[in-house]
Amino acid sequence: MAGPPVLALRSVSKRFGAVQALTEVELDVAAGEVVALVGDNGAGKSTLVKAIAGVNQPDEGVIEWEGRPVVIHRPQDAQHLGVATVYQDLALCDNLDVVGNLFLGRELRRFGVLNEVGMERRSRELLDTLSIRIPSVRIPIASLSGGQRQVVAIARALIGEPKIVILDEPTAALGVEQTAQVLDLVERLRDRGLGVILVSHNMADVMAVSDRVAVLRLGRNNGVFDVRYTNQQEIISAITGATDNAVTRRQSRGQEGVS
Repeated sequence: MAGPPVLALRSVSKRFGAVQALTEVELDVAAGEVVALVGDNGAGKSTLVKAIAGVNQPDEGVIEWEGRPVVIHRPQDAQHLGVATVYQDLALCDNLDVVGNLFLGRELRRFGVLNEVGMERRSRELLDTLSIRIPSVRIPIASLSGGQRQVVAIARALIGEPKIVILDEPTAALGVEQTAQVLDLVERLRDRGLGVILVSHNMADVMAVSDRVAVLRLGRNNGVFDVRYTNQQEIISAITGATDNAVTRRQSRGQEGVS
């Protein structure tokens, strides 16, 4: 890894009353890298994402941006640094068209009025560079499929030209073809030099597009795996905290059958 990572978390901890949600968590994300963040329900993934996105401040630890410590008090601070977050609910406006959603809150103006022509042109350029195919940039969001809505939400996050994109369960509730469309877009984000944090429960998706997999268990780091040198069983064992589970038993039975 040349130079410091774009984003680094050092010994980050977070408590909510009597609940210790995160304990000395470490995470690095470099430019042009997809890091999957995985763990069981309650492992601390959402809390960690919200700490990076400025929704919750860590109680302890340091967040570094391009090698220097930063304090992220609110979501606007994260956006100004270059962090874009696409949450699972997408937060799209069904009654607006694609252009309206892409520039929602960041509308372009010319002589005091909305620059519709400029926004439509930039929308087409952005979608074209990401190879996103939709019928029209003027079609209402409500008319799009789940996969198309997801890629529009991701494209909207790129309007501010971020360096880190956080994707929260981007393929949840999508069909096979729509999931493939979203995963292709994740790879294109990496090719553009962005760092991507992919939060997912789908191990097939994680193994398909990730470079590294960071496992959280009970609010702590429980391993970082290079996808080239690991397998789903090893990651699942780290997630569950046990080497004896249904997956490993099935695998061992298969090996016994071969021998």
